[in-house]
Amino acid sequence: MAKEFRVSRSVEIAAPPDRILPLLTDLHEWRGWSPWEDLDPNMERTYQGPARGVGAIYGWRGNGKAGSGRMEILEVSDTHVGIDLLFQSPMQAHNRIDFTLVPHGDRTQVEWLMTGPQNLVMRLMSRFWSTEKMVAPDFERGLQQLRRAVEAP
Repeated sequence: MAKEFRVSRSVEIAAPPDRILPLLTDLHEWRGWSPWEDLDPNMERTYQGPARGVGAIYGWRGNGKAGSGRMEILEVSDTHVGIDLLFQSPMQAHNRIDFTLVPHGDRTQVEWLMTGPQNLVMRLMSRFWSTEKMVAPDFERGLQQLRRAVEAP
């Protein structure tokens, strides 16, 4: 049983990286494409730090599956965004999110990667469910919503 997990999905978007990055580096923009924003219509959101980029922080608190947690942007370049992700509930976890943008002419391949440790309890539970099966469908939906948001006229 692996001590770390890795979940990755990607999508091709008909736009250059500079049109995609603002939707990733401004955490307010996540409300328009993140697959988790509609889990709880009464979710409380807080923002701290700069409006976008390194140091921007987004916190949330909701009920049920939305849970509570915090994201902080750690790294931004022309083709990469690195985020520290801390889940507080419904279960605690400390993970890393990376978005990598690879331009191909007038299109960009966007990879959404989440990595993190699997403690003993999570490793034992992985016999019945996996992080991959739990998170991958959300990543796929979120990437399609990001693609639509970027490609919208």
